[in-house]
Amino acid sequence: MSLSDPAAFRAEFPVLEKLAYLNAGTEGPVPRRAAEAAQRRLQLETSNGRGGREFMEGVMELAKELRAAYADVLGTEPDNVALTGSTTDGVNTVIAGLELRPTDEILTSDEEHPGLLAPLGLARRRHGVEVRTVPFAELPNMVSDATRLIACSHVSWVSGRVADVAALAATGIPVLLDGAQGLGAVPVEVEALGCDFYAASGQKWLCGPEGSGCLYVRPERLDELLIAWPGYGSLADPEAALELHPAEGTKRLDHGFPVGLRSAWALASLQLFTQAGWTWVHERAGSLAAQLAHRLAERGLEVGPRGRSTLVSYAAADPQNEVERLAAEGIVVRSIPSFGLVRASVGAWTSEEELERLVELAAP
Repeated sequence: MSLSDPAAFRAEFPVLEKLAYLNAGTEGPVPRRAAEAAQRRLQLETSNGRGGREFMEGVMELAKELRAAYADVLGTEPDNVALTGSTTDGVNTVIAGLELRPTDEILTSDEEHPGLLAPLGLARRRHGVEVRTVPFAELPNMVSDATRLIACSHVSWVSGRVADVAALAATGIPVLLDGAQGLGAVPVEVEALGCDFYAASGQKWLCGPEGSGCLYVRPERLDELLIAWPGYGSLADPEAALELHPAEGTKRLDHGFPVGLRSAWALASLQLFTQAGWTWVHERAGSLAAQLAHRLAERGLEVGPRGRSTLVSYAAADPQNEVERLAAEGIVVRSIPSFGLVRASVGAWTSEEELERLVELAAP
């Protein structure tokens, strides 16, 4: 049976046998093949040890394959991709790498995650830059002469709205996208989008392990970034480390030494999506999410404004209580208390029956 068959695809995720798992926006469900790949890798390292040329070459080859797999999903070349541990790692790499001045302004939105806002807060404290927050939908129209960088979500973690990236790029200001709710959830072609930097997570919509992620840097922008966390992999010549001659390509911005276990798991998950077909994955998830939003609104719930994404948020009097009540019914969602919302994350693995159960049980 083809993996683009919904039943066959669902069967790849053991958690779905007992739960309606609608929280990939936090942590994606673990594919069976990914768990098996991680176990094999751990057994290899347990049995054979973690030293010697064969081990080192194997770890580096896995990292090379993972970089290429991330590049494929991003729609770019492997040389333009760094391996990180999270979306926030990528954001920090860019913010800390730019030579910011007190006269600079960073423009952001009112729907940003703390993982983006915290690096901006540090830039404000360290460099004296102004961080200006504007409504998400109005970002392209709010650029000023002082704006040095636009930093915002590709897909809002709050509402599921999608940024007008073409309009942002048209301002001529460098654009850093937080792709935590983008990569794997919606089609991403970074070069067509026109963004300069795209930071993404591996553990959410790509169903990889915690501590995985990637960063795209437009080649023309690479030399504008200082290497904020230099290490062995950052160097063109490790024998002259104090000279800090950077390695070729964006891999100079990799975070730490590549982890074999992380790479094996992440690759197995990405291969699953590739075999199912990203076009099918995106189309099914987006359509199911739109159906859920429509059905919740029909029931009289207040559904937030959203775009063609995989997130559906609705207002609740007590979001955390609603999450706990649904969890008792076997439905896993999350709350966003500061916005008074409950958020469901809809994947290609989700069934129509699970969504109908949520609609029936949801309470305003």
